[in-house]
Amino acid sequence: MHKQVQNEDEEDNLAFTPTYASRFLNEPIAKYVLSDKSQSPETVYQIIKDELQLDGNAHMNLATFVTTWMEPQASRLMAETFEKNLIDKDEYPETADIERRCVNILADLWHSDHEGQALGTSTVGSSEGCMLAGMAFKWRWQTKQTRKGIKPNLVLGSNAQICWEKFCRYWQVEPRFVPLEKGQYHLQPERAVALCDEGTIGVVGILGSTIDGSYEPIEELARTLDNLQAKRGLDIPIHVDAASGGFVAPFLQPHLVWDFRLLRVKSINSSGHKYGLVYPGVGWVLWRHPDDLPKELIFRVNYLGGDMPTFALNFSRPGNGVIAQYYNFLRLGRQGYRRILQNCQDTALFLSRKIEDMEYFELLSRGDDLPVFAFTLKKPKTFFSLYDLSDRMRERGWQVPAYSLPKDLQSTVVMRIVVKENFSRDIAAQFIQDLKEQVAWLVDHPYKHPSVPRPSFHH
Repeated sequence: MHKQVQNEDEEDNLAFTPTYASRFLNEPIAKYVLSDKSQSPETVYQIIKDELQLDGNAHMNLATFVTTWMEPQASRLMAETFEKNLIDKDEYPETADIERRCVNILADLWHSDHEGQALGTSTVGSSEGCMLAGMAFKWRWQTKQTRKGIKPNLVLGSNAQICWEKFCRYWQVEPRFVPLEKGQYHLQPERAVALCDEGTIGVVGILGSTIDGSYEPIEELARTLDNLQAKRGLDIPIHVDAASGGFVAPFLQPHLVWDFRLLRVKSINSSGHKYGLVYPGVGWVLWRHPDDLPKELIFRVNYLGGDMPTFALNFSRPGNGVIAQYYNFLRLGRQGYRRILQNCQDTALFLSRKIEDMEYFELLSRGDDLPVFAFTLKKPKTFFSLYDLSDRMRERGWQVPAYSLPKDLQSTVVMRIVVKENFSRDIAAQFIQDLKEQVAWLVDHPYKHPSVPRPSFHH
């Protein structure tokens, strides 16, 4: 009994022992099996916090499109609603209504004639939205088929996000990629339409390519498909993958016609956790008309307390991302979004001008569509690669991706910079200073065999 009391006293004292003086931190922890003993919450918190410091600094991550800063009030709302399961609409009717409000706000932003009854849903991100839109395309195509033996295909640019390749593989649809050309880093309408036939379930237009931040010409694509229908009778719909541009174009390029103003656009997705300015992960997908979302894809469940429709791939998921999106809609309004995104674009244009002025680089884009731009090395080759420069910048904490372009242009390596809300002009000036210093170092330390690619972690 004395030994048992002594052990209990030792466990109780652990909760009052300063974390770094506790014995637990002087021993290896069980990382891949469950430990036999429990530990104090403060100790476990400190262990995990210390390990996470080995991650990159999210505020210096110029690779990701995902939001890395929100106002404290929004963060507090998210923390207070982690436990709300969005699918439990009967238990959390206000959260469900907030989701419906967000869908209608986006429908209004994208010029849908919805009258408060827009058809759409939140998702965990744009990838899920793309999957749902692709499924709707395929189902509608199947119901209209009268000839047997025709296999479905989807036409898209080779710059499309990887989620579209996943969709085609998972749902057995042939992807038909429009290849890129030098100076043309996104889909060209005439070349896309040339790939269309009776098996084409739809064409994907991208409002904001992840390669260089440029918009694909959606209005021209719709016009070209109209001509195709007039000549051959093929009525092929468009889905707009506006993962980033859906929250940018309405504010920075309000006169650009890309959305439901075009009758051929049947569905649109966007990421709330990108330029919707919400932490990951929340996305949205909307349809023009109920006929564009086959009713066979909508399921109804009643075991959560009410009869509710659901047409998302995911079932249980937290509702706090939707609540944070609604916070931004109320907090910012059109004026706030326009101001923030204009600041982002001004900073992107400032950076691209500074980089263009450096003798070693050539711009692929400037940041005048999305606040995103890409650049490559000028020819003839310099004595360093962009992979090397990316490694050097990482030593200063900057995360700037270097990558090769898709098929047909894979010999071209580029770097891309994504400007987000928390990337101030002052920090941008510091980035340029660091970039110049790292370039100077690489120039002063040339490799003996510049024609041979240097091994790199990024390769």
